[in-house]
Amino acid sequence: MLTIFDRGYARNCEGRTRREFLRVGSLGLAGLSLADLLAARAAAGESLATEHKSVVLLFLQGGPTQLETWDPKPDAPQEFRTLGDTIPTALPGVAFSEHFPKMAAMAKELAVVRSFASGNGGHTYQAVTTGGNAAKAAMSAVYANLAGPTHPRTGLPRNVLVLPEAVQEGLQLQNNFETGALPTLTQTGTLGSQYEAFSPSGGSKLKQSMSLTIPREQFDDRRKLLTELDGLRRGLDKDETLAQAGKYQQQAVDVITRGVTEAFDLSKEDPKTLARYDTSKLFKLEDATRWHDMKRATNLLGKQMLLARRLCEAGCGFVTVSDCGWDMHANNNSPKNMEGLKWLAPQVDHAVAAFLEDVKQRGLSDRILLVVTGEMGRTPKLNKNGGRDHYGNLTPLILAGGGIKTGQVIGKSDATASKPTTKVYKPANLFSTVMHSLFDLGKLRLRPDLNRDIKAAVENNGVIEELF
Repeated sequence: MLTIFDRGYARNCEGRTRREFLRVGSLGLAGLSLADLLAARAAAGESLATEHKSVVLLFLQGGPTQLETWDPKPDAPQEFRTLGDTIPTALPGVAFSEHFPKMAAMAKELAVVRSFASGNGGHTYQAVTTGGNAAKAAMSAVYANLAGPTHPRTGLPRNVLVLPEAVQEGLQLQNNFETGALPTLTQTGTLGSQYEAFSPSGGSKLKQSMSLTIPREQFDDRRKLLTELDGLRRGLDKDETLAQAGKYQQQAVDVITRGVTEAFDLSKEDPKTLARYDTSKLFKLEDATRWHDMKRATNLLGKQMLLARRLCEAGCGFVTVSDCGWDMHANNNSPKNMEGLKWLAPQVDHAVAAFLEDVKQRGLSDRILLVVTGEMGRTPKLNKNGGRDHYGNLTPLILAGGGIKTGQVIGKSDATASKPTTKVYKPANLFSTVMHSLFDLGKLRLRPDLNRDIKAAVENNGVIEELF
């Protein structure tokens, strides 16, 4: 039995006790040890409803333009026309904006939805991430509620938010209007704070406490804790008795001493893999961030996506990756004629391509669903500065992997990318699609503990039919 103590309450040679703040053997219910609990879950087929898949949601914060991404209109009247050139994709007759050559070349591995409408006209993300469910909980929080907030074998949080600060130590991005909306990206709604996304950068309310695994008040100093646990682990590794421990006793130790740390360490990666993902050399950060609406933009998206892959491999079920700066008013808060695209778009193109190639080589394509979208699209008509304003009637959406049907364009928009001309898909449909990918919905409906608001959302929303 592994026990960790609060040093403020020490037992001395005279027998005075000190407070125990974690006893691994007592983490289970009714005297069931953690090792026993792990064994029981495995024997019972722990994930009764889960499909053992993961989702990476790449959220382009600010509102990406549909006309300059994956639904260009080069022949529209000039006031609507896509800025810049278009390029053919691997799908006959399908073109992307010139900024996405790598994604265009791998279009057979993508599903492009051109009839998705967020219905959102502002910089809040909940309309998309919750799908309008009555619990007001983001997809990531719903997943944590249904699958459990931590992985039973590794101790890894199952719901993680990857901000740029998570992949570059000491990075401090200037706050702007978007940060006030950031909590809505992964909000827990009525499900409770225990399902909050863990942010390895410390940007969440958890404040680097690992409280998704262990109560917050007992682990306020995460860095100090992990240092001590690393030392404990080294000591246990030298102890021959640990080698005699059963499989699930070993896992119980790993939950505490190893599982919550290694997946976040990019230094474990092959340097060639790091180089493949690297987006830091695509543009000079100072060129982009001198604009107010791009203060939180970075050139670190590649490493964020690499961290997302590592987390999925380690058992994290839902990873939200934030990429900021996609505000396209061209009103001197961002460059005229949407020049910011020359920085933002190639980075997404590079990072997404690297991610999809990597997971394919690792045999993970069917296990990881990638979703790329934002809170809204952009007005089809250019404003006086050559920019586009807030617009909810069409929103860019691309999906890949996860066992869905790719190599297709789903739906159509009109000649100016103003509205869908085919069946409109909404955030509620995206919500159902993601849940369908992650869970066996038939088994999920049978769970007696299923939140009624989530149950209603799962049962009543239709999936994006063409994907299955």
